[in-house]
Amino acid sequence: MTIAFVGLGIMGKPMAKNLLKAGYQLKVYDVVAQAVQEVVAAGAKAATSSADAAKDADIIVTMLPNSPHVKTVVMGENGVLEAAKSGSMLIDMSSISPIISQEVGAACAAKGVRMLDAPVSGGEPKAIDGTLAIMVGGVEADFEEAKDLLLKMGASAVYCGNLGAGNVTKLSNQIIVALNIAAVSEALTLATKAGVDPEKVYQAIRGGLAGSTVLDAKAPMMLAGNFKPGFRIELHIKDLLNVMDTAHEVGSPAPLTAQVLEMMEWLKAGGKQTNDHSGLVEYYENLANVKVRS
Repeated sequence: MTIAFVGLGIMGKPMAKNLLKAGYQLKVYDVVAQAVQEVVAAGAKAATSSADAAKDADIIVTMLPNSPHVKTVVMGENGVLEAAKSGSMLIDMSSISPIISQEVGAACAAKGVRMLDAPVSGGEPKAIDGTLAIMVGGVEADFEEAKDLLLKMGASAVYCGNLGAGNVTKLSNQIIVALNIAAVSEALTLATKAGVDPEKVYQAIRGGLAGSTVLDAKAPMMLAGNFKPGFRIELHIKDLLNVMDTAHEVGSPAPLTAQVLEMMEWLKAGGKQTNDHSGLVEYYENLANVKVRS
């Protein structure tokens, strides 16, 4: 099986490397030459364009920043659909608007190319470990065909429904993560302002009902003032904007998402958009005039 992999950023690069470790043959492309060279050094072949990568590939994996990038890479000049063979499968693992997933899927179908939308959750650490959570939309038989490959990049791959359902699931995930981070930030800021050690508060509550994967991943970063990005604020803003667009399209209120989105926009306006989303605590620190970090 020949696989094309387009998009070798903070997530795509380790995902491609995990496929190489699993024994798959990859032809890779990215606009950043250094990223391509790094994956080629791990055993891949370099492509000169998205179309060149897709030529003769059985499966084309894309991992790109947002909806416009996916449309350009798949449907644009020198894009995937210029060269993809009929019967091949595009697996778009980008986190994008489900409406755009369906638009791209229609263009693929017109060329005889099957498509799955398969966004991921877990950030860079789980991309490196190959333990991502993968949410998939499309034809279920296509999912079953691709499942073994997906599980070389993730610890789970769950079929969610028709094309676009993967990204609806990912947007739901991003609502929960964003609101959890805001809640952790608000709670630790309260503790600090009230004169209680936020580290002790964290240790006391993590084993109870308030305990969560988000709490254990992000509270230590907040307490250390370590905002090195595993998932950048600007990317979470992108996802929450897609949430709002989708929510408005289907008529589903999202008032809490809107509020956290504005908090993140405030951080972006202050030049902190490339920080990890755990940096949301800085919004609360500013309001309360305290520092949670020791």
